[in-house]
Parts: sequence; C-alpha cells; structure tokens
Amino acid sequence: MPKVAKKQRVTPPLEPSRKKSASKSTTPGSRSSSARPQTSVSTPEPIYRNSRSRSVSVHPIPDTPVSRECWIAESGAPGPGFLSCEDVVKNLMKGYKSYFRNPDNLNDTSFDPHATDYPAVVLEYPNSEACERFILLTPKDKDHYNPIMCLEKTLHVIVEHYLTPEQRELVGPLPTDILADVTPPSSPLLSAFPSPAGSTTSTLTSLSSSTNSSLCSSLTSLSSLSDSPPPPGGYLRAVQRAIHRQDGPTFLKAMYHINDLFRSFKYPPLSPDPFDEPPPNPLKEVVKTWTPDGLPKKVMTRIIDECYQRCVGPHVQSLRQYTAFTSEVYGELMPSLVSEIVLATGLKPDSLFMDLGSGVGSIAMQASLQSGCKSYGIELMPQPARIAREQLEQFKIRCRMWGVSAGEVELEEGDMLKSQRVDELLKEADVVLVNNKVFEESLNEALRPKFLDLKEGAIVVSLKEFAPVDSRVTERNVDDMSTIFKVHAMKYHSGSVSWGSGGGLYYIHRVDREGYAELVKNFHTSRSSSRTARSRR
Repeated sequence: MPKVAKKQRVTPPLEPSRKKSASKSTTPGSRSSSARPQTSVSTPEPIYRNSRSRSVSVHPIPDTPVSRECWIAESGAPGPGFLSCEDVVKNLMKGYKSYFRNPDNLNDTSFDPHATDYPAVVLEYPNSEACERFILLTPKDKDHYNPIMCLEKTLHVIVEHYLTPEQRELVGPLPTDILADVTPPSSPLLSAFPSPAGSTTSTLTSLSSSTNSSLCSSLTSLSSLSDSPPPPGGYLRAVQRAIHRQDGPTFLKAMYHINDLFRSFKYPPLSPDPFDEPPPNPLKEVVKTWTPDGLPKKVMTRIIDECYQRCVGPHVQSLRQYTAFTSEVYGELMPSLVSEIVLATGLKPDSLFMDLGSGVGSIAMQASLQSGCKSYGIELMPQPARIAREQLEQFKIRCRMWGVSAGEVELEEGDMLKSQRVDELLKEADVVLVNNKVFEESLNEALRPKFLDLKEGAIVVSLKEFAPVDSRVTERNVDDMSTIFKVHAMKYHSGSVSWGSGGGLYYIHRVDREGYAELVKNFHTSRSSSRTARSRR
C-alpha cells in the first residue's frame, strides 16, 4: 500500500487587522491610537424595582387566624326570610332521591321523596333559638348539594369547636372521616340502637312535617329517648354508621339524642329565684375565648359553605351563561385561596377590603368574617349582583346562628369604572382584589390610573399583573404609574379557582412611593454618571 504523504503544517496568515498592527511602529511619542491607553466606557448598572431578579416570590404565609373579637350578644333566631336546607331541597325535589331506608320494614315509604311528606331532621346550632331543618334525601347528580353531607359536616364543627371536653364525652368522639358521600354497602342493615317499645320511629318521622320553629321546641317532647343508654362508640359514631348503612330510623334516633344534649347545653337550668337573670348559653360563651386566635377556620368555612350552597348553588347554571372571552366571564376564587389572600395581605378588623368585580359577593363576606374588616364589592352583571344581595342577607342570619360577628359588608351593582363609591373608597382602601384573569386588556388599562389614588402601603391583588414583577427600570418606563408598585408573584395550587383544575399565579402589588422615589433618584444618578463618562472619551 502506498504511503500517504503527510501534509505540511502551514502557519495561517495573520488576520488583516493583526497584520496591520504588526507592521506599525509603536515607539514612544507615536500618535498612533494603539499607543493610547484604553478607557472603558461606564455602563449604568441595571436598576430593578425589587432587589431580586424576575422570579416567583416565595413568602411564608401565616397559618393562624386573624386575632379579633368574634362574640355577639344577640340571639340566633333565624327570623323571617331565612333560607334553610329544607327550602332549597323542597324547591328542587325532582333532582333528589331517597337515601335512607327502614331495615325493619322494607315497605316503609317515609324516607322517600314527596312534595310535602318528606323525611327531615332538625339540627340545633350553637346560638340560642337557632336551629335548621335538613331534608334527608340525596341528589341524583352527585355534584349537586347533598343535605346529609352538609348536616354531618356542620354537626362535627359544632362538636369540635363549641363543646367542652366534658360535653364532647357525652356526645361521643369525633369520627375521623365523613361518610355521607360513601357508597353504602349491600350487606344487611344493622341498627346501632335497640328499637324502643312503641312507635318511636313513627313519632320521629312525623316531626318531619313540623315547621322550623315548631320543630325546635318539639324536641323537648322527646325527652324519653334520652333515658336509653348511648350506643357503642357514642352518638356521632352512630350517626356515621347509620349514614353508611342507610339506616333511617337509627339516624333519626341518634340525631334526636344529639339535639337533646345540645339543648341541655344551651339552656342550663333556671335559678329558683325568679328575679335572677337566666344563665348564659355556654355554647355561645365559648366564642369569647376565641379572641386571641380569632375565628376558627373550620367555623368560617362552614358558614361560607352553608351560604353558598343554599344561595348560589341552585343558580350555578344561570351564572354560566356568558359570552366567552369577554370581561363578563364569571369565575370564582375558592375559599381556600381567599383565606390565603386575607392572611398574606394582613387584613385586620380596622382594614377596608374592596373587591372590584365581586360576583356573588362570597369573597367580600369571607374577608369580613375571617378578619372582621369592612368589605365593599361591586358587580356589573345583574344576575350575580342579585344573588350577592340575597346571599348577604343569609350570611348575616347564619353568623347569628353560629353566634359570631363579621365586619360590615357593602355591595353595589354597577360599573367599577363609573362608580362614585369606588372612587371614594379607593383612597381609604387597604386591600383591593381584582379577579382580572379574563378581563379584556382595555379594562385592565382603564383600571390602572385609579390605583394612583391608593394610599402608601395599600395592596392590589390580581390574577394578572398590573405591573411587571421585578421589572427593570429604563428611560422608557421610569415615569410609568405602575412603578409605584412593588410586585410579588405568588403560587396558587390546584383546586383554588373555579375555571381550571391546575395551579397558577396571583400577584400582590404593594404601593411603595418612597421606594419609587429612591429608585428614580438612583436611576437619574446612574444615567448622569454614564453621560459624564461618555463625554470624557
């Protein structure tokens, strides 16, 4: 095989610029530019609104309730206009089916749906004269309001937060799970109670036809039931087992025992002296002990959920009638995210909270309930605005039933851009929420100038930025009004909003005019230094 000749290594020619500089003389005194020392041009350091580069801010959000006084002096009587579980289900009876049965008499139809003779039970609420009737049926659509599950959750919250350890011992320990939404087994139904002699079951079911007020007083006629011993595991466990087994008579008996106990807690024996004041309701007095830590989260959530399920739930379909991709699209923040926003923004009893585009008013009500602040909401669309007014009335009633106070809530139907009330309150607002996820850009742009009236330290919370997070300040945007905001992006998790199952970001804009003034000063100083350096070249 012939040898392959190696190529001779050739030094590559110098680049033209290098060749030129090599041929020039660099003797001292030469006027050549190459002999002149190189002076670097000063470039101004980038100036950002925040010290960090653009990223999602991670701020620890306190997990403790807002400290405030929650107790109220007034009684919990619902009064006229009260919208109960019974009213809601009765109006939607065609959408419900039977859940409970009588295991001792499969021909018993007392637990079947009926226009007037439906199965129902009462639940005593913590405040005096407060109780509610629940229809014992289940929705045909599992996503619709379930009154049995609602009753069970409310019962557990009352036991957990209003009863003393001694009282809880009489009722029985709290079950670790909620079984109202569990598909019942097909095994034979067993009763947790021995069936008392006589027609106790028929006596219990006959009370279903009583009115809400008369049923509260009718419980005293069932005192004979309290003579029987509690079932194994306590009354709460008996309720849970009855739900799991679809045992209607057992469920009714357990609930009437529980209500008997609740009434004995709420109405202690009177003094023999007729001139003595009646003793206070111990369940109501418990609320006074909450002041240091504020309203328990589970109590707040139950009040908000009860209002929503009765006032908003039946109208969900009508709220979905909107024109897609417009500012009128209806969407909601879930209570968990609202609670996080209340804590993250530091709302307190002396704060003013505004919700621009408040929908059915739930966020304004929750903010006032959780923190005790004054809340204002404005909604343009007539249907959500009407529901919001109705829900506010029920919210006030339910707060009384639970024996707790809430801050003042003001709702307006109108255009946030034209409302004189909005202009008045923005000057005093501490926190402004704008759920602008689907707002048209023209609406967002029209809102931005209104924020110039916000006081120092006020916060705007939005689902889209009104000002960039940690944006770089340039000559083009240094005088933009959005630079008065110091902005942080916060993560929300799956299940926090109604329009999607995934997570996302929301933005906290804090008015920081002092920081903005310092930023402008630094910007002009930096730019002046840069110009001076260029002029010396």
